[in-house]
Amino acid sequence: MDTSRSSHIHHLHIHQTDSNPFSRPTTPGHHSVQIGFCGLGAMGYPMARNLAKWRKQHVPGSLPILVWNRTQTKAQDLLKELGEDAIAIADSLEQLASESDIIFTNLSNDDVVRSVYQVFAKALQEPKLTKNKIFVETSTIYPTLAAEIDTLLSNLPSAHFITSPVFGAPSAAAAAQLLVVMSGDYRSKKEVAHLLIPAVGRKVMDLGGNVEKAPTFKLVGNSLILGSIELLAEVFTLSEKAGIGASLVHQFIKEVMPAPPLVGYGEKMLHDQFDGSKGFAIDGGLKDSSHIRKLATELDSPMPALDTAHQHMLTARALHASQVRRGEAHFDVLDWSSLVAGTRVAAGLDGFDSSKHSKVVPED
Repeated sequence: MDTSRSSHIHHLHIHQTDSNPFSRPTTPGHHSVQIGFCGLGAMGYPMARNLAKWRKQHVPGSLPILVWNRTQTKAQDLLKELGEDAIAIADSLEQLASESDIIFTNLSNDDVVRSVYQVFAKALQEPKLTKNKIFVETSTIYPTLAAEIDTLLSNLPSAHFITSPVFGAPSAAAAAQLLVVMSGDYRSKKEVAHLLIPAVGRKVMDLGGNVEKAPTFKLVGNSLILGSIELLAEVFTLSEKAGIGASLVHQFIKEVMPAPPLVGYGEKMLHDQFDGSKGFAIDGGLKDSSHIRKLATELDSPMPALDTAHQHMLTARALHASQVRRGEAHFDVLDWSSLVAGTRVAAGLDGFDSSKHSKVVPED
């Protein structure tokens, strides 16, 4: 793509106020596009479900979405929920790659992403591709991995690759309220954006033609969210020690700065709701914070708040592991908001049970 045009697109779209910065594709036959979806975890499952439901309801004659997951149970659950006219299950990654026109991936970590795309590339070596395929990577990955995958797929002349990470918790994914960030081939982004909005997300931001830009933006955005959670944890802990109480601070947040992450994660901390199976698992948070710290180190850009959040997540995970060994754990997996356990313990409070903290007695 022409670089001057790419630059123009970047500046135009980043300031676009519409939910979708791309004009609708002129190519007819959207109903006959075979969509594949790889990875049905906490985010992938609701994304695939919403995409399948939308197409079933709004695109007459559309093909069932072909899904693959490492554990077949998730795929079977989705098939049972939506039916055979909306979901089909691939027997292998090779089948998913060969039979799909647009393939979405939403996976747990960089190693898994790399291995899956290596299987895709190998499966498509022979026979030669005769029809365009678009690969859409929606996971949170390190930016250089995006370039690595782009190079891998560039050996397949009819394959196109875009990065499309999403912002939002599983609850936002379930409600089709994700913020979608895209970079890569322009025509592919246009095609995919109209599949995702409003079926899966509420808005697309276009970061231009460089596939590393969207993953970089995702890490920058997550650093802001994680840094906010860390500050929230510190303020809640201070309020408990000062005899004010975290509940009053939470009320203050809702009055003065009612950003969804602050209100939502504040609610989790306030009531010790640290179930990672219903939120963002702490292992994923540590993976993301490791990526952010690596990026910050490479760019000589210190992020002390992020460093502290990383250490507090490690503390929370260690405390949880100790509880598991003693048979006292309340959750199988921790949410990353449980990093508040790190600030609490450092201040001499119980990490996971705020009912053991000194109760605030209002003064006359």
